[in-house]
Amino acid sequence: MEIGVLTIGSELLNGEIADTNTWRIANVLAAHGFDLRESLTVADSERDIAEALIALGSRREVVIVTGGLGPTDDDLTARAAAQAFGRRLVLHETALRQVQDFFRRAGREMHPRNEKQALLPQKAIVLPNPVGSAPGFLLQANARSLFFLPGVPEEMLAMLGASVLPQLEERAGGSSPRCERVFKTFDLPEPEVEERLAAAGLPSTVQVAFGVEFPFVYSKFRAEGGDAEKILDLAEVKVRRALGSHLVAIGAETLAGNVANLLTGAGLTLALAESCTGGLIAAQLTDIPGASAFLERGAVTYANSAKTAWLGVSTAILEGEGAVSEACARAMARGIRQAAGSDLGLAVTGIAGPSGGTAQKPVGTVFLALSAADAEHVQRYRFGGDRGQIRQMAACMGLDWLRRYLATKLENEAIDG
Repeated sequence: MEIGVLTIGSELLNGEIADTNTWRIANVLAAHGFDLRESLTVADSERDIAEALIALGSRREVVIVTGGLGPTDDDLTARAAAQAFGRRLVLHETALRQVQDFFRRAGREMHPRNEKQALLPQKAIVLPNPVGSAPGFLLQANARSLFFLPGVPEEMLAMLGASVLPQLEERAGGSSPRCERVFKTFDLPEPEVEERLAAAGLPSTVQVAFGVEFPFVYSKFRAEGGDAEKILDLAEVKVRRALGSHLVAIGAETLAGNVANLLTGAGLTLALAESCTGGLIAAQLTDIPGASAFLERGAVTYANSAKTAWLGVSTAILEGEGAVSEACARAMARGIRQAAGSDLGLAVTGIAGPSGGTAQKPVGTVFLALSAADAEHVQRYRFGGDRGQIRQMAACMGLDWLRRYLATKLENEAIDG
């Protein structure tokens, strides 16, 4: 199926915000077996929008449009669509009720300007918006289907799943033409991932593509036909064997989400002491609903005074081996665990740069420490990249430490039990 995407907004072209909608749509489409063939971005210009709609509509069976459905003067998408396909702009009663219902549910008075959101091209089919005020709509023109969605990512994604995908599957014959499964690896270079999978004996009908979303390598497996899911199940067995403990998540899973599940399953609590990562580990874990069940506290102990006051790191360690050292990381992990009364204490301290490095401890030097009642472990790393990459790598390595420790602990308990 020939699918194109049009994103609308001057802010996408002048550097104010990045166009994440095209990427989000492409990911969703690929996961359901559809390929995006083309994408365009235009400014908030009625003429430019109309010309882009005509051009995409002439080349693609399906066009997904995002942006320009709000109540302000620069929201011109509906008017441009009416111009492009020679239709009058009319007040759509279903769309108006949808806008009114949104404000009623929110307990807010609807501004008169919001009525503009119900002005749609003649013969438009309204697409419900379960998240926001802007109705979407569908236009059928010259055997083409054009779906118009809001630019707000949360609203766009909700409507893409609820209103667009079912119609794409109907056009494809009632089901997705292809199945996809994504395997996410950590701390393994992309060439080695590819090499291991090439030697894994995968089914010949599986298509494999690779991508990097730092610091993870993504391997996308695709199969077609009625037995696609069974083929991917067989491939997954071989992938797990080939990638081993470097495989950290599958599909919609995340490394942090899997750590959260392991902590919950083990019934263990965690406390964090972060220095160079500045709370990145805590942020990823608290993105998970219900994190309070396992995360007792997180301390950003950036200054030496905080390491001493909150974690009990001795002055002798800080003045001797230094804040970026094995001794300091160990004391931080032990100190936060004891202060919190948690089962586990995880600490990270390092030099993220761009300055602050020395010959003995260059930029990228990071120490991780994990403290538990039955064991303590500390390790030194040297991460490459810029400041952001070093911090992100350190945070993910800390999460991966937790994942490996918890997986081993649960496996041993299962054997003993």
